[in-house]
Amino acid sequence: MSIALIILAAGKGTRMESDLPKVLHRIAHAPMLWHAMRAGQVLEPGRTIVVAGHEADMVAASAQAYDPEAQIVLQSEQNGTAHAVAQAAPALASFSGDAIVLYGDTPFIRQETLEEMARARAHHDIVVLGFEAADPARYGRLVTEGDALLRIVEYKDASEDERAITLCNSGLMAADATVLMDLVAQVGNDNAAGEYYLTDIIALARARGLSAGVVHCAEAETMGVNSRSELARAEVSFQQTTRARLIDDGVSLQAPDTVWLAWDTVIGRDAEIEPNVVFGPGVTIESDARIRAFSHLEGCHVSRGAIVGPFARLRPGAELAEDSHVGNFVEIKNAYLGEGVKANHLTYIGDADIGDRSNIGAGTVTCNYDGVFKHRTIIGKDAFIGSDTMLVAPVTIGDGAMTGSGSVITSDVPAGALGIGRARQETKAGFATRLRDILRAKKKEQNKG
Repeated sequence: MSIALIILAAGKGTRMESDLPKVLHRIAHAPMLWHAMRAGQVLEPGRTIVVAGHEADMVAASAQAYDPEAQIVLQSEQNGTAHAVAQAAPALASFSGDAIVLYGDTPFIRQETLEEMARARAHHDIVVLGFEAADPARYGRLVTEGDALLRIVEYKDASEDERAITLCNSGLMAADATVLMDLVAQVGNDNAAGEYYLTDIIALARARGLSAGVVHCAEAETMGVNSRSELARAEVSFQQTTRARLIDDGVSLQAPDTVWLAWDTVIGRDAEIEPNVVFGPGVTIESDARIRAFSHLEGCHVSRGAIVGPFARLRPGAELAEDSHVGNFVEIKNAYLGEGVKANHLTYIGDADIGDRSNIGAGTVTCNYDGVFKHRTIIGKDAFIGSDTMLVAPVTIGDGAMTGSGSVITSDVPAGALGIGRARQETKAGFATRLRDILRAKKKEQNKG
């Protein structure tokens, strides 16, 4: 059966104290909205509808950056969750299948939970996601009888017996799309806030003779983010959960609490991550690679057996082949390092292709930018780049070629050749001693004054 996702993302998030819409605040380098959208992708939705409101253009741009096929509908006034869902009706006019309502500020719903909700639709007309709360506080309560959901009661309207219920409402629902739209169209706003609540559709559904049921999830999945402090807690929650998953998958984290991961970090089994490593978005680390302490990686791929760091930086477009080494204070950007390449210290390699087994000496710089254009440096296989070589791109160093230390290389060096580009040294006997004596005398004279 085809499934449509309806993701509510219209709120301003006043408590965030921000000009940025709430759902665009980032957890692990990605907007919260993306986390919700990614979770829903496991259902292979036929349609993804994002209900935008505050700064709708920004929300729409972000949603479509993640999924260009996402449809954006506008909730111009925020009049409650049922009102928000109702805005998706035109986008579902020709749709046949189920709809699942998600929230852009609830980023940790697991894919397995959404799959369970989809399966539960075989037994109930409406499925609600609930959780057992350690502190139910002011959550809405799910009143059940066996596996049937009778009603959802808001805390302020609940009796003492109902307040004693610990099964709480997450807000997520699944139903046939046509049925859902019919029900939300009937929801009224006869309440203290004057808003249209999605929770009211349970009573409306049962009055029609429709059934409702509950799928249970862990409370941690339902964490909503409404303030900066909650955003910080959500970041910590994401990091702890992801670190634990990586360890369970066979990754060695020497000091897990010091490793910071992005939402899409991929690390293969038997890889080793030393303390104080930061992963930005778009990083893949293959099995048996080693990332040493205090390194920063983003937008890069590190192959099996490669070693990075300590104190290395891999920027977007860095591609390290098997058994390559990138050492301390080395920065790689938009460059390919072939198998066995070594760049062990104090080097910048940008916009370059380096052949297998080549060695890059300390202090090497690929001078890739002329102030307007970026140019590429090509280094062949088995080349030796002497320390403190400036490679002024565009330039090509052939297979097995060498450059002399301290050279500025502005022309191609053919295969097997040695390129040297430096001024001839002059040695003036005794000059250092005479100069030092002159300077000391001058200093002594100044001190007298």
